Amino acid sequence: MSVVKEVCSLLFPFFTVDVIFCVSLLLLHPSVQCQCTKNPIIFNFGDSNSDTGGYADGLGLNFAPPNGRTYFHQPAGRLSDGRLMIDFLCESLKTVYLTPYLNSLGPNFTNGANFAISGSATLPRYVPFSLDIQVSQFLRFRHRSPALILNGYKDLIGEEDFQNALYTIDIGQNDLAGSFDYLTYSQVIDEIPSFITEIKYAIWNIYQRGGKNFWVHNSGPLGCLPQKLALHGQNGSELDEHGCLQPLNNAAKTFNAQLRVLCEQLRPQLINATIVYVDIYSIKYDLIANASNSGFQSPLMACCGNGGPPYNYNASIGCGRTGHTVCNEGSQFISWDGVHYTEAANAVFASKILSTNYSTPQVNFNFFCNKL
Repeated sequence: MSVVKEVCSLLFPFFTVDVIFCVSLLLLHPSVQCQCTKNPIIFNFGDSNSDTGGYADGLGLNFAPPNGRTYFHQPAGRLSDGRLMIDFLCESLKTVYLTPYLNSLGPNFTNGANFAISGSATLPRYVPFSLDIQVSQFLRFRHRSPALILNGYKDLIGEEDFQNALYTIDIGQNDLAGSFDYLTYSQVIDEIPSFITEIKYAIWNIYQRGGKNFWVHNSGPLGCLPQKLALHGQNGSELDEHGCLQPLNNAAKTFNAQLRVLCEQLRPQLINATIVYVDIYSIKYDLIANASNSGFQSPLMACCGNGGPPYNYNASIGCGRTGHTVCNEGSQFISWDGVHYTEAANAVFASKILSTNYSTPQVNFNFFCNKL
């Protein structure tokens, strides 16, 4: 027990012992700690929930402090105070964090690449950096890598590696969020099949180029984001028992139901492929609904923002802009900036992903790097 607490104090020096201990037990327990018999390779597609620096590399604009303060101690291309879920998942495989595809300064792609870009959505197509653009970037990367290796280039991967890699997809939140800015609820629901179709095309394109292992995250509880509550939460009749906007969450549930059906339909069609659907919505909503049980406070309030309680969100004064306020390091917040999550929350999310309790089929995250 003391060893676990010591490790936790190094990982989360400012966080409460009870929460650290709970999270670390899950992360370090043999049932969720992943081991690989071969080099784990991951190609990730998505938005800011898994962007490890693509936006900063692509636009030359790094996110301002206090982003990155907790773990990296400086902005690290992530919209969080520290690590994201994808970072913790990489740690569980004992591999380095994914390098953004757009990183031109000493990139290391020996464990895959991250195509996720903050602000990305499935639609419209052909607009940087929508999902189809990310897949197109991957296809170019896949086409050129083997030839470059033959010419002596290092820090790349070969043909067999692409076939054994894990392809993770976490996108759709921006499609839903953006749609509510100009469409009615029923119109947003009508748009969801088109978002799902883009994810279907992405999976098929990767599969046709040899990809066999897919890890698909559904969308989180959009109606629990402080940003959405500050902008649309004035009608108390639309709030659920935990203070979240029901219309936005219902739209996310509809999206997730259709995404789950898509995964079910693709499994028999994609021969020799594995498609894992992960219920991120339940993971995130459970933590928000039961925040105090896990040592968190003010689950619907941003740590970094402006305006104070109940949401501390001001669209004109975002985190990192002049006039923002930020909670003390060690404060037990779930939301970082009103849209994205704190490292502490991301650690809990990752631990629940690794438990396999939210995955269909219920396979370990390291299944792809242990196949014969």
